Amino acid sequence: MAVTPDADVVIVGGGVAGLVAARELGRAGRRVTVLEARDRLGGRVWTDHRLGRDLEMGGTWLHWTQPHVWAEITRYGLGVTRGPRAETAYWLAGGEVRTGSLRDFMDLIDPGMRRLLADTMDLIPRPWDPVAHEGLAAADAWSVRDRLDALGLSVEEYQANEAAWVGHFNAPLDEGAYVGALRWTAASAGHWHLMHEASAVFRLTDGTRALVDALAADSGAEIRTGAPVRAVEHGGPEARVHLADGTQVTAGAVVVTLPQNILDSVAFTPPLGPEKRAAAREGTASRGVKLWIRVRGPLAPFFAYSSGAHALSVVRTEYLGEDDAVLVAFGADARRMRTDDVEAVRDALRVWRDDLEVLEVTGHDWMADPYAGETWLMQRPGQLTSYHRGLRRREGLLHYAGSDNADLWAGFVDGAVESGLRVAREITGPPG
Repeated sequence: MAVTPDADVVIVGGGVAGLVAARELGRAGRRVTVLEARDRLGGRVWTDHRLGRDLEMGGTWLHWTQPHVWAEITRYGLGVTRGPRAETAYWLAGGEVRTGSLRDFMDLIDPGMRRLLADTMDLIPRPWDPVAHEGLAAADAWSVRDRLDALGLSVEEYQANEAAWVGHFNAPLDEGAYVGALRWTAASAGHWHLMHEASAVFRLTDGTRALVDALAADSGAEIRTGAPVRAVEHGGPEARVHLADGTQVTAGAVVVTLPQNILDSVAFTPPLGPEKRAAAREGTASRGVKLWIRVRGPLAPFFAYSSGAHALSVVRTEYLGEDDAVLVAFGADARRMRTDDVEAVRDALRVWRDDLEVLEVTGHDWMADPYAGETWLMQRPGQLTSYHRGLRRREGLLHYAGSDNADLWAGFVDGAVESGLRVAREITGPPG
């Protein structure tokens, strides 16, 4: 007598991609079990109460040009807000600090941005199909540093453009693929100003927690937290998913939502395909740090850029209080700045200002997180054109979702939603 599997579909990972897939599969009548290793849902989005505010430890910003996540905002009636507008901008010209308005800074980087991104819509004319253009492979050999170096910018322009891209990439620019910059800009209809806004300004009023909670409540799935997966056997008529506590769950299909850097943290039998193994072995370029810094106030909101050589490349005011303010900061390499090092943060801020009294510092080391191993996706040169299709490809009973393998806004919350929708459709078939 045939034994009924424990679930129709097991989803490995309770981030946004996994929860969207669970909701869609549940609506299609599938019995779904979500296995999340952490004691919370959300994956690389995580709203936590620290420094007296609800702060985003991971993914934060979204925009109405990101169609999948905006549809979810509309579906659940979620509010959207933004941080205070900067009154002053700081940037470097060699060893000197320059000040002006944020518009002054944007005007400074505009010529370099336009030249750097001039080929965007030629190389990625359809951003929802990012590897379609046959000429993209040649461009995918370059890093962002390669392309910046070729522009012949002045020292001031170079440092300003470099710092802006370090903030976007959260990675050293000699390791981040140039086509990553093209993808973001193509998704913004070729306009770098819009790309900058879409990736760094607007956030959910009640935090990403509001979206995660809404998805979980709407999923109808059995959701287990504190349930790390150690192995998946998928060579027979059903899959066997082995948990760290020795239990197992059987299912007719498995959705894997692991980030690229930890794809090999689970033992798959049969092994993953060659593209997935190679991508995991190489790892992404993203290894940056995101910090939240509480300083004494009152404080006028500001924005500051340094360079890729500095421990913190981008700092800006995100929350204002009567007697304090909270800044958000980014650096290219988490190994150069711990998330609890108040003295190091004070030193980093003195690059621009020596009048800021740092009270507290916090963040999350995503590189050391065994269930992440990376921040948001930023691929190395050659990885997009070599691995993108393979990372998404179904392998028998295994299906793959996650922001890392999205088409349009990979690395963003929007990409996670997109991939969850795609993999659910892959399993259930087209409507009707």
